[in-house]
Amino acid sequence: MRINLRTIAIAAVAVLLAPSLTLLAEETPSGGVKDGKSADAAVSSSGEPGVPMAASSQAPAADYSGGMSLNTPKVEIFLGYSYLRAVPTLAAGNRFVYLNGGSASIAFNFNRYLGLVGDFGDYNDSQLRLNGDLSPGVVVNSSGNAYTYLFGPRLSFRGHGRLTPFAQVLVGGVHASDVTISGGCTGTGCTPLPAETKLALTAGGGLDVGLSRHIALRLIQAEYLMTRFNDNTTGASASQNDVRLSAGLVFRFGGGPPPPPPAPPAALTYSCSANPSSAFPGDAIVVTGSAMNILPGRTAVYTWSADGGAITGTSSTANIDTKGLAPGTYHARGNVSEGGKPGESADCSAAFTIRAFEGPTVSCSANPSTVTSGASSSITASGMSPQNRTLTYSYTSTSGTVSGSGTTATLSTAGAATGAITVNCNVVDDLGQTATAPATVTVVSPVAAAAPTTSALCSISFDRDARRPARVDNDAKACLDGIALNLQQSSDAKIALVGSAGSDEKGGKRLAAERATNTKAYLVKEKGIDSSRITTYTGSESGKTVSTTLIPAGATFDANGDTAIE
Repeated sequence: MRINLRTIAIAAVAVLLAPSLTLLAEETPSGGVKDGKSADAAVSSSGEPGVPMAASSQAPAADYSGGMSLNTPKVEIFLGYSYLRAVPTLAAGNRFVYLNGGSASIAFNFNRYLGLVGDFGDYNDSQLRLNGDLSPGVVVNSSGNAYTYLFGPRLSFRGHGRLTPFAQVLVGGVHASDVTISGGCTGTGCTPLPAETKLALTAGGGLDVGLSRHIALRLIQAEYLMTRFNDNTTGASASQNDVRLSAGLVFRFGGGPPPPPPAPPAALTYSCSANPSSAFPGDAIVVTGSAMNILPGRTAVYTWSADGGAITGTSSTANIDTKGLAPGTYHARGNVSEGGKPGESADCSAAFTIRAFEGPTVSCSANPSTVTSGASSSITASGMSPQNRTLTYSYTSTSGTVSGSGTTATLSTAGAATGAITVNCNVVDDLGQTATAPATVTVVSPVAAAAPTTSALCSISFDRDARRPARVDNDAKACLDGIALNLQQSSDAKIALVGSAGSDEKGGKRLAAERATNTKAYLVKEKGIDSSRITTYTGSESGKTVSTTLIPAGATFDANGDTAIE
């Protein structure tokens, strides 16, 4: 029975170690129960040899889990010494009094906090104390072993330091071999304690101290151990209370290197700017601050000051009233604070410039720039203020009279001498700043109108009809139609008709007069021209024609050599 249980324990350790061997790139120690140390076993009886207190196992101490954290090993293997003792006093059926031995455990960590543990212990007794009938008690040499195999969860508290506290609860079994009295004892009395396999449970915790990435020292593992051995006097199963103390080395595998300690928070920084950075007195300026590295959850406190103007604001922006500031460069200063420690406050400064008010400008123009004496010219002024201040316009001139307000005025040259007149366009803003620009108007004398003159129109020929030498034919009518149109368009104009005859024509003077009279008759009767506007003459030149002359109003017809027809 002893060999079978030992074989089972070794096989269980091998099964638990197998995943770690495939998980790790480096070798891990193979598991098994460690050697036990000698311990006292006592038998308490009330008439028969007492119940021996044999050795018990220790609870595994696995390094705290870290899951995906870089400093959390995947597998932890513990090898160490265990001490087992009954508490508070020997109870019925308790075989463990003062036992020494070894224990081994393997832990698989699922995450930073939670792991699964398999724990195996091997304890040995070399002495047996018999009480009761052998009072006051006899200590004899004996031999026997106890084995524990426990499994359960572990809760680790893993941080960035070397210390790893943990707590665990394990459930499993305990096997105690029969205890025999050595030294030549024979008979049934030499085996006072029979072999038993019973339920076992541990609850407790421990503390690991990291020595390197892969090795830790388990300073202490302290656990309550409960067993259910039979009471030898009654044969009934009973609960026994024990304490198990262990210490040893922990070998860690898998996971990554521990993360570096968290970097200290970056120092608070603050920058600010003024908008606009250049302004005139009275203009509003906004100062904006930008804070960096404010810690989450902190409340930033902002304060502002300025060496010019009135600044107000309790947030990351402030307003500056520049009214009354003299021209120059000033500074707004801000402070942001999230605490009283170094690096938890910062300052900034933003410069702004106040410029002097700029005076207005004006341009001046005249249309037309040249006028006759007595005529007028329109004057236009175009003023501008860089600060868009209110402008007032006025005008002066060196001659004539100028009138008007606003951006336009009128120059009258009545009574002004000929020559150049200078007109000044003036502007003044609400601060009394002025500007002036000139425009020139040239006055000239009126030009006398040219006297109207007569103009010759078309000439009518009478040489095509020999039988009727004074007849107005169609060609003549076409000419006379055009003359009638001119007279209709110029209602104050007149026309002179001068008839002529050829030198070889008989009765030439009569024919000349008849030709002029027939022409007049066509204009009066056919074209509706007032006869008072038509004057007829006979000419002294040779020719079978009637010449026509347009006489505008005011013009005089030169009838020299011609004779008027009555």
